[in-house]
Amino acid sequence: MRRLALAVAAALVLTACGATAEAPAPQEAKTLTLWHYEGPDSAMAKAWAEAIKKFEATHPGVKVKFEEKGFEAMQKTASQVLNSDAAPDLTEYNKGNATAGALAKAGLLTDLSAEAAERGWDKLLTGSLQTTARYDERGIMGSGNWYGVPNYGEFVMVYYNKQLFEKAGLEVPTTFEEFTKVMDAFVAKDQTPLAMAGAEYPAQQVFYQLALSKAQRPWVNAYQLYQGRTDFKGPELTYAAQTMADWVKKGYVSKDAAGLKAQDMGDAFMAGKFPMMVSGSWWYGTVQSTVKDFEWGTFLWPGSRMAPGSSGNLWVVPERAKNKELAYDFIDITMSKEIQNLLGNSGGIPVAADTAAITDPKSKELIENFGRLAGQDGLAFYPDWPAPGYYDVLVAGVQELINATKTPEQVLDELAGPYNDNLADVGD
Repeated sequence: MRRLALAVAAALVLTACGATAEAPAPQEAKTLTLWHYEGPDSAMAKAWAEAIKKFEATHPGVKVKFEEKGFEAMQKTASQVLNSDAAPDLTEYNKGNATAGALAKAGLLTDLSAEAAERGWDKLLTGSLQTTARYDERGIMGSGNWYGVPNYGEFVMVYYNKQLFEKAGLEVPTTFEEFTKVMDAFVAKDQTPLAMAGAEYPAQQVFYQLALSKAQRPWVNAYQLYQGRTDFKGPELTYAAQTMADWVKKGYVSKDAAGLKAQDMGDAFMAGKFPMMVSGSWWYGTVQSTVKDFEWGTFLWPGSRMAPGSSGNLWVVPERAKNKELAYDFIDITMSKEIQNLLGNSGGIPVAADTAAITDPKSKELIENFGRLAGQDGLAFYPDWPAPGYYDVLVAGVQELINATKTPEQVLDELAGPYNDNLADVGD
């Protein structure tokens, strides 16, 4: 699949009179170069692997050259590689102002507006699901042209080990007060309650979730969409920073977590070493296929109407892609009922599935929780989206909270600087 076959030159055909017919020129089979960074056990990777098969079956002579990339590497190198001859025809890329928005503003992504209308993607992706697909001339999401197409949804939730809960005599918390009591109970048994990773995205998403628990939609719109000013010393972020620091002191989070990556966190939870893990639905399929030694479940963050979440990452077509029409066809296949249903039954959150075709009980629960969150206007995007490079700023800031190397007030000052600098740059 990864190596394209060259068409061989047609053999010389002898005519009845002995003359030699001229052979047609050899032609190279077309290739669709596709990148994404989903783990092979994830729902998205399973669905997209099937989409590759369907694409090749419906495009005779065309091969898909798939290359698996790393999320972190794409965060750091996309602006260079997509502006080069090495750009793929189609790639998964992170959504938001700081990522897809920045590339769209720089002219590195193809405007998909006409394709979205012609192929009906704009009908399948409505309301908040369109927010991350469209960017204005400043690179701010929510309006303007289509520069990406998400084919799944995602949100952050709490994964928990039912066996450890039952052993401790604990129930799933339904309020934030109950949540802290559950964590206190585990600490009393010398068990760190939360698996965490400070060196990558998970810890900053917990920090943001704490802010969201004190926030309303206007605060999110101000922070994410620049519809107003964000006070970094206001109650939302002050609470988040102070609580994060307190949780380390209380033993809810290990100090060692500052140096751990997302995979370290996921592996530790799936090995049964922690009662809970706060992370996204993108882990769902992997947990589902990996955990064999204990029962597990999920619940929404107690006491909050909002959580980090949105439509999923985007399919984007680089402006320098060589086979754009093939890329559009592949996107179309990932939006088909067949692939959407597979995504849903593999632990993903489809955006255009036949709900009756989702038969896996855990998958149904996941999709219902997403629907509940979306139905109460609870998808609050992600903390690193507002500004280019803000992901690294947040990683460093939350690590300082975990390590107690700076006070919450000092960390908030560090977070405010780059955010406000970017706000000035976009002219708002």
